Amino acid sequence: MLERTPNVSVISEASSGEEAYGLFFEHRPDLLVLDVNLRGVSGLETIRRIIARESRARILVFSKHEEAAIGSRALRAGARGYVTKASAPDVLVEAVRAVGAGRLFISNDMAQALAVHAVEADHGGISKLSPREFEVFRLLAEGKRVPEIAHILSLSEKTIANYQWSIKQKLETSNSAQMTRMALERGLVQKD
Repeated sequence: MLERTPNVSVISEASSGEEAYGLFFEHRPDLLVLDVNLRGVSGLETIRRIIARESRARILVFSKHEEAAIGSRALRAGARGYVTKASAPDVLVEAVRAVGAGRLFISNDMAQALAVHAVEADHGGISKLSPREFEVFRLLAEGKRVPEIAHILSLSEKTIANYQWSIKQKLETSNSAQMTRMALERGLVQKD
């Protein structure tokens, strides 16, 4: 659809966070359209890494996730827009044009979710997690083990174990099963 849109060119496509990161810096596009569900490093972590290196990058998230926690994290990481895949196709085109022009764009359904999220208290404590803790939390909730997470995030196993301990303290959980249940209840990970 974007390839058929006037004045829009698709330069490349990636299937993992690492690949998206590499292609972004190889091609330096005006706009990156990114999903949060990617193999390996998530879209949220990919956004964080790109923005850390190129603060003016224009990133639009296009995802099936309609949860405010995901949208909020993406925007705080540096995304300039968020459109859910439930939106009409013309909303994506409108978002590409807006974010490409340097404006913020949030689809109506995500804007509604973010407004409700801002009003409600986060009784589970997930908002207390730092961006890195949130990423480790998400990977743990997906069932990944400490060595695998260390490899994905290019950190030591000891560092991941320290994050795991900190996450359990902040969320007041004692095991990975409780963290997984918490993530599933909030739509932060998908059931298989």
